[in-house]
Amino acid sequence: MFGANAPKRKTMGEETTVLGGIHISPNAVATIAHHAVLQSYGVVGLAPKNLADGIVSTITREPSRGITVRYKDEDIDIDIHIIVEYGTRITSVAESVANTVRFHVEKALGLRVNSVNVHVAGLRISDSD
Repeated sequence: MFGANAPKRKTMGEETTVLGGIHISPNAVATIAHHAVLQSYGVVGLAPKNLADGIVSTITREPSRGITVRYKDEDIDIDIHIIVEYGTRITSVAESVANTVRFHVEKALGLRVNSVNVHVAGLRISDSD
């Protein structure tokens, strides 16, 4: 079948229409999640996932630092490593980050997010000057 009645093939992060194809990369999803995380109350930054990621991110200033996005069949799974402000309720901040990221990614992509895993990598005490 060709033309306007042709079926649209859709897999996670990809869609093919009669006009062409659309592919959403994991880095694009990570960038959306990055901006959502930094808007969340109690988060002072993102932490590298491991030592190698920490070295690479200081050199490249990649916006997806601390965020991993995985597509598997019809599921999007997002892992986020954050640094939380000392004195805030860690569980409340983590839940807020998960909800904010899920909302922003689903709103931007129109796809359902399967899971958002928030890993608190550390606490930071702000200067009280």
